[in-house]
Amino acid sequence: MGNAIFGVLFHWLGGLASGSFYVPYKGVKKWSWETYWLVGGFFSWIICPALLASLLTKDPFGVIGNQSMTTLGLTYMFGMLWGFGGLTFGLAMRYLGMSLGMGVALGYCAAFGTLLPPIAKQLFPKIPDVFVAESITKIASSDSGQVTLLGVGICLLGIFIAALAGATKEKEMPAAEKQKTIAEFDFKKGILVATFSGIMSACFSFGLTCGNPIAEASLAAGTDKIWTGLPKLIVVMLGGFTTNFVWCVILNIRNGTGYEYLASEQRHPAHSKGPSAIENVTDAPAEEMALMAGRTAESTDRRIPRLPNLFFSALAGTTWYFQFFFYTMGETQMGKYGFASWTLHMASIIIFSTMWGWIFHEWKGSSKKAYTLIASGIAALILSTIVIGLGTWIKGSGGGH
Repeated sequence: MGNAIFGVLFHWLGGLASGSFYVPYKGVKKWSWETYWLVGGFFSWIICPALLASLLTKDPFGVIGNQSMTTLGLTYMFGMLWGFGGLTFGLAMRYLGMSLGMGVALGYCAAFGTLLPPIAKQLFPKIPDVFVAESITKIASSDSGQVTLLGVGICLLGIFIAALAGATKEKEMPAAEKQKTIAEFDFKKGILVATFSGIMSACFSFGLTCGNPIAEASLAAGTDKIWTGLPKLIVVMLGGFTTNFVWCVILNIRNGTGYEYLASEQRHPAHSKGPSAIENVTDAPAEEMALMAGRTAESTDRRIPRLPNLFFSALAGTTWYFQFFFYTMGETQMGKYGFASWTLHMASIIIFSTMWGWIFHEWKGSSKKAYTLIASGIAALILSTIVIGLGTWIKGSGGGH
């Protein structure tokens, strides 16, 4: 039962990292969103993947260099598409509010990222096993597979309940407070954006699946199995870095904030509020991250604390990377039911991000109904991780056929 327990534990650690990464950004001052997001991104997308893979795996760049262009191209491409999902995630928050927007987007992300690979295997049986181990029909034909799929279903239900709790909470908010947080509330537009964001964000799961030959080659090169997912993270995250780098540089140029990386003093104090001063709706990620980072009103002090900003951005970026560091570790413990890893990841993100919401009093003043819904949603998510772990253990123990 060790593998199943460790698999779930690693995914929980990944969810804790993902649900906590934005907290260090609270310490960043006098930098615009695009500046601190890109600085943090260098650590999460470039430095950490390369450094940890170099320390823990055998010849990661040699392994990557020996892969086919198909493997590298698909892994990189899905990483780029995942980057678009991240950039539009904030736009979903803008139109639906934080709680409802996150629930809807992560719900789509969990559903597509978990179920599409085995469904694709069903539709295209010639897909090599190294990409997708089993089809959805084959998974559902065994007792262990049925238990795992039940866990996936419970997870999706839990995400739905959590989203419903968020919608209830926001509906109960006073009009003045709601105007502050979701001034541009638009349910139809928000659902469309959240759907796009969720599907694009699920591409990270597809990128990891396409990068499985890299993991297999790393294992053959002598890497311990638990670390074999690290080299493929280099390629997937390079794709994500490309998308985010281009967008952040565009914002740096358009907003005149490129000087902030090296400057000791602000030129444009308005940017101390974060990108809320930017009117174009496509800048939603900037606005939402600024809100999460707790941007304060404009200050007369224009000094930029460069070293603290670098430290907090690096800490946030490194924390963000560790969600996938632990994800790949957990995936190695899930065997042929690795497809369920994405479900566990999404569930744990919601669990720990909700925990931070409680710590920061985001649910203060909510009704008993909202509290009951969010508690039920979290309970369902926790149950789903136990059920999926049980299915994996049954498969690993040789039963369930």
